[in-house]
Amino acid sequence: MAAPSPGYSITLQVETPVSFTATTDLAAAVAATGAAVTALDVVESHHSSMIVAVSCDTVDVDHAETVRTAVEALEGVTVHEITDRTFQLHQGGKIETTLRVPLRTRNDLSRAYTPGVARVCKAIAEDRELARQFTIKKNTVAVVTDGTAVLGLGDIGPEAAMPVMEGKAALFKQFAGVDAWPVALDTKDTEEIISIVKAIAPAYGGINLEDISAPRCFEIEARLREELDIPVFHDDQHGTAIVVQAALTNALKLTGKKIEDVKIVVAGVGAAGTAIIKLLKASGARHIVAAGRAGIIERGSQHADSNRQWLADHTNEEGFSGSLKEAVAGRDVFIGVSAPNLLDEADVATMNEGSVIFAMSNPDPEVHPEIASKYAAIVATGRSDFPNQINNVLAFPGFFRGLLDAGAADITDEMLVVAARAIAETITDEELNPSFIIPSVFDPEVSVRVAEAVAQVATPRG
Repeated sequence: MAAPSPGYSITLQVETPVSFTATTDLAAAVAATGAAVTALDVVESHHSSMIVAVSCDTVDVDHAETVRTAVEALEGVTVHEITDRTFQLHQGGKIETTLRVPLRTRNDLSRAYTPGVARVCKAIAEDRELARQFTIKKNTVAVVTDGTAVLGLGDIGPEAAMPVMEGKAALFKQFAGVDAWPVALDTKDTEEIISIVKAIAPAYGGINLEDISAPRCFEIEARLREELDIPVFHDDQHGTAIVVQAALTNALKLTGKKIEDVKIVVAGVGAAGTAIIKLLKASGARHIVAAGRAGIIERGSQHADSNRQWLADHTNEEGFSGSLKEAVAGRDVFIGVSAPNLLDEADVATMNEGSVIFAMSNPDPEVHPEIASKYAAIVATGRSDFPNQINNVLAFPGFFRGLLDAGAADITDEMLVVAARAIAETITDEELNPSFIIPSVFDPEVSVRVAEAVAQVATPRG
């Protein structure tokens, strides 16, 4: 059975006869199903019965029902209600707006709104740069999606994408103090998305593109970067690339290998894979082979997609031709941002000694970490229940904090490189070990270091 997850956390409202072992019996029944008890509270007490709230992490919805059945099998016990705690957390959404100024008196109102606000409007009309000083623009990011590439769910539409976008906005605020707001667009048309984002841009200091499918995401980002005077960041590309580069920096430090010497294979040539390869090359990597669904991208091959063509022109200098399974043989590094269970034990056993495996497909990685760890010196995944989680939260809050603080108009490769270095250097040499190559997302130093690094190399708007 897979491990219980907080993503499938439930609370059962249980009525049980009063006895000295009532609560321990409940806990034992839940634990016997393989669920993990996280809380147990008596919420009502009567002479002959009591109501106990039992919270536990389960594996999936079916497992939750198994827990209910096991509890109801206890003598005299009734389950009155079972609550999905994840849905409960999302009830009414996860974010809200708050006021930064008092609105308690007529005096306050006269300055925050009419007639006083007209003076500020006139000043901005004469000099639009003042909007950064006298509106929310300086600290606000639009999180823009069309819902076509949401997590591992694919094209689920803008409404279904909203819980993820709200979560993104919450992370911006929590980790970097940036005010972000979801903008979910009911269109997949590239030109229409570009037009809408350009139209709303005056209200924002930056644009974070999120969960837009490839290859459209490449053109949308490139065009918006060219046509807007505020930074545009596609987190699925560059956020992932930054954290992967940071993790690989520390992994190679442990294995004693240099990035310019190691042989790397990247599985997945969509938004994340392409951006990872570009940042690896910007950081000095020279020996990279990329694999898509159809196999290895061969040097000099011709492709209609410009990003796929870039990969054909800038990777696989050795001229390798074959399958992904064949490509991992004799490699030092495997980076997967593709699909589950692409490699087996026999495949990873063919990699070089001291190999590094980043299997980041979620929720099921390209190769199971326990198998990979038999042969690789260092293993990382995108999951929180294994060591070395590659998580974009380490990058995008601090990255935008630095962009906004510097008043940057654009994003450069240098910013990506220094952001990755800042994340890697958050871990000291004394802390570094094979199970700790990337800091926790809750480390408060991470976003601060990333913000400072990005701001130092950013060019303010002219």
